[in-house]
Amino acid sequence: MATIMSSLTTEFVNTPFLDYSDPSIKQQQQSAIDAVRAKLGRTYPLIIGGAAVTSDQTFTSINPARPDEVVGIFPKATTEQALAAIAAAETAFKTWQYVSPDRRAEYLLAAAQKLTERRMEFNAWLIFETGKSWVEADVEVAEGIDFLNFYAREMHRLAQPQPLTRLPGEENDLKYIPLGVGVVIPPWNFPLAIMGGMTTASIVAGNTVVLKPASTAATIAANFVNLLGEVGVPAGVINFLPGPGGTIGDALVADARTRFIAFTGSRDVGLHINQLAATPQPGQIWIKRTVLEMGGKDAVVVDETADLDAAAAGIVASAFGYQGQKCSAGSRAIIVSAVYDQILPKIVERAKVLAIGDPDAPTTNIGPVIDANAFKKIREYIEIGRDEGQMELGGGDVDRQGYYIPPTIISGVAPTARIAQEEIFGPVLAVIKAQDFDDALAIANGTEYGLTGSLYTKDRTRMERAAREFHVGNLYFNRKSTGAMVGAHPFGGFNMSGTDSKAGGRDYLLLFTQAKVVTEKVS
Repeated sequence: MATIMSSLTTEFVNTPFLDYSDPSIKQQQQSAIDAVRAKLGRTYPLIIGGAAVTSDQTFTSINPARPDEVVGIFPKATTEQALAAIAAAETAFKTWQYVSPDRRAEYLLAAAQKLTERRMEFNAWLIFETGKSWVEADVEVAEGIDFLNFYAREMHRLAQPQPLTRLPGEENDLKYIPLGVGVVIPPWNFPLAIMGGMTTASIVAGNTVVLKPASTAATIAANFVNLLGEVGVPAGVINFLPGPGGTIGDALVADARTRFIAFTGSRDVGLHINQLAATPQPGQIWIKRTVLEMGGKDAVVVDETADLDAAAAGIVASAFGYQGQKCSAGSRAIIVSAVYDQILPKIVERAKVLAIGDPDAPTTNIGPVIDANAFKKIREYIEIGRDEGQMELGGGDVDRQGYYIPPTIISGVAPTARIAQEEIFGPVLAVIKAQDFDDALAIANGTEYGLTGSLYTKDRTRMERAAREFHVGNLYFNRKSTGAMVGAHPFGGFNMSGTDSKAGGRDYLLLFTQAKVVTEKVS
C-alpha cells in the first residue's frame, strides 16, 4: 500500500507516443501485428458475475479493410441475460462500494502497467478491428493508459478530507460515495480509450457496471475486460454484455436497478437514452443520471492574419485523421473571403498526398471506414454534397477490398447546407466562405452542436473574442480540432454534443459519485 500511495500522490504525466521512425520500435509493432493476426476469429463469451456465458446465437466483428476476415465471434446477449448482468452488478456493489478508494485506485494503476506492457498488442487489435493506422492506434492506447493513471489519482484526491467551513461545537465531513449499478455504452471509434475511460471511472468511484460494447469493436473490449480480471478486479464489478443495442440496450437503461448510464455515440441514440432514463420505472427510487457525449459538427476557422500553411495542415489533420470518424473531427473549414482562394488549393494538395491503404501497413494514412452501413451513409452524403458545392477532391471509388472512401473536399458550401449541418462521420470536408471574421464566427456557431472548434489567427483580440463567443466545449487556437490530451484538455461539449462531461478532467469522477455530509455535535 505504501508503494501505491506513493504512485497516487505523484504528478500525472501523459504517456509519450511511440516513435515508429525507430527501426526497433517499428519491428516490435510489426511482430505484435503478426501475433494478433494469428488470434483472429476466436470466440469470446459474455461475462456475468465472473462466469463465462455462451449462446447459440452469435455475431461477428470483422476487419473493415478485409470484410471477409473475422476478428472476433460473440454471443448475442438476450434481455434475460441483461437482467442477470444487472443482478450480478447489484450483488457485487454490496461489497465493492466499501472497498477503500485507494484500493480501487490500485486496480487502475495495475491495469495501466499491464496495458503499457501489452501496448503494441492492443495497437494491433485496433488496427485489425477498427481500421486505425499505426499512429492513430498508438495514440488511442496511450490515451487509455492515461485515463487509468489519471482517474486513479483523481479518486485518491476525492477521498481526502474536503474543505468545509468550520463551526464551533461541530465536526463535519464530506465524502464522495458511489451511485450504484451503472450501464456503460461506449462507441466503436475509440473502443479502448473511451470504453476503458468510462468503465474504469465508474468502478474506481465505487460503482459496478454492465458494459455493452459497440458490436463492431467488441474484441477490443473483451481483451480489456480480461486484462482487468488479470489484475484482480473482483467478479461482478464489470459484466461484459455484447449484443444488439435496440434489445439489450433499452432493457439495461430502463431497468429500475440501473442508477446511471454513461454513453458516447450518436445524437439520436443519446437523446433516446436520455428520454428512456428520465422515465421512472416501478420500484425505482432515484433519478437516473446520464453522462452523454453525442458528437459534433466541428469547425476550423481561418482569418486573414493566419499562417495559411499551418492552417491548411491543421484542417487536413482535423478532417481526415482516422478517416474523419471522430466526434471532434473538423468537418467544416470556414475561411474568410480575403484568403479563401489562397488556402483552398493548399488544403487540397495536402489531402491529395495522404496514403490510402491497409491499416496494418506502417505507411498508411487513410484506412477504411468502420463497416458497410457507414460506407453507405457517407457515400450518400457525398452525393448530396455534389449538389451543394464543388467537388475539389475525392468523391469516387477506391479500387481495393474493404470499406474505403477517399478524402473528399467540397468547396463553396452554404452554411445551411446539409453537409455543413449534419454529422457525416467520415472523410468529408465542407469548405465554407465567410465574408469576414464576424460572419465566420456566426457560421461556426450555426449548428445544433458545440463540441470542438479551432481558430487560426494572429490577432489576439480575435482570440479573446472567440474564447467568449465560440460556443464549444473544447476550443483550440492555431492547432487542429482533434487530439485532446487527458488532464490537459478535459473533453466534452455543449448543446446537442452532450452533457459536457469533461472526460479526463478533475470534474469527471463527480459524475459517478454523490456527496454525503456527516455532522457530529461535540461538546
